[in-house]
Amino acid sequence: MNPHIYSAAIIGTGRIGFSLGLDKKREQPASHTMALLANRRIRLVAGCDVDSQRLEEWGRYTKAARRYDSAGKFFDGELAAAGSIPDIVVVAVNEAAHHETALAAIHHHPRLVILEKPVALNSCLAQTIREAAERHQVPVLINHERRFARDYNLARHLMREIGELQQVTAALHSGLRVYSAKEEETGFYSLIHDGTHLVDIVRFLLGGQQLVQPVLSGVHWDEEKMLRNMTVTYSCEACPSVQFTISGRSKFFGFEIDILGTLGRIRLGNGFFHFYQSRESKLYSGFRSLEEVFGAFSYQVGGRSQHCRLKKGRFAGKTRYFSGMVQNAVDFLDGTAPLGSSLGDGIATLKLLEEMKELVLATC
Repeated sequence: MNPHIYSAAIIGTGRIGFSLGLDKKREQPASHTMALLANRRIRLVAGCDVDSQRLEEWGRYTKAARRYDSAGKFFDGELAAAGSIPDIVVVAVNEAAHHETALAAIHHHPRLVILEKPVALNSCLAQTIREAAERHQVPVLINHERRFARDYNLARHLMREIGELQQVTAALHSGLRVYSAKEEETGFYSLIHDGTHLVDIVRFLLGGQQLVQPVLSGVHWDEEKMLRNMTVTYSCEACPSVQFTISGRSKFFGFEIDILGTLGRIRLGNGFFHFYQSRESKLYSGFRSLEEVFGAFSYQVGGRSQHCRLKKGRFAGKTRYFSGMVQNAVDFLDGTAPLGSSLGDGIATLKLLEEMKELVLATC
């Protein structure tokens, strides 16, 4: 029996929707469009963007797909052209438009909505999306892409090999302001723009455990009253210290997680992966030291077997972060796997980010 082919459409053909898929330095596919096109179980039938130039460029790569210059025309046009909304509707518009566009998609009853992170600009708006999704019985998959990446799933698998957790340190470095009150309506600040990924992947690695008892430090405001640095330390049942540092003063982009256990350590981030275990020390008699471990590993992700290698401080091969997210959508629609990143996950992450923001604002 031939497997079912799912139709898909994308609203928003900007960077994450399309053009990052043209970046020759990035692991590909790196955009929703390219990941949908790469999956044999999906047929991309339509795209929508208010920017005519972006939509025209998108059309060069998706010649068979219908094009619309507004969400309203997209929904009306698809109903007229195909008689129904596509099985999958991807919402890849900017943060400020997430709420309105997600609600419109849900109201038209696709079988699945894939919504870019963050869910919305705040948790109150996100809650209305959840209420609409429940009322219309439309599942929503949030694109917290690292949850689907093979390297972060390997890290989660290897955490059982490093003993009891002592500390998790997560850091995001960039030149983008961490927070600015002037950008509340756009979401264009790193606490929500990239901090969403940082907080969510730590929650994923810790199995969704509740983080409590936040302590704020390292706060730096610039002369324009923009937040440029912050550190918040939490604790949870599995780990006494879970620290997030977000910097907006750096002349580089960095994203890294350091997981320290009683028997080992895992460090990973953009372009690197180090796994250490306690071994008899080569430096001191009667002591044990951390020694880096390389080689092959096997583990399960969403019911699928994964096989990978660590080589010279890096994850060998593709992480499949974007293609893994799209495959999870297919598996979910097939009824063989749950959503790997639910609306509940997205709202929980957003609430933590809001808590951090309130702590910082109290210092202003």
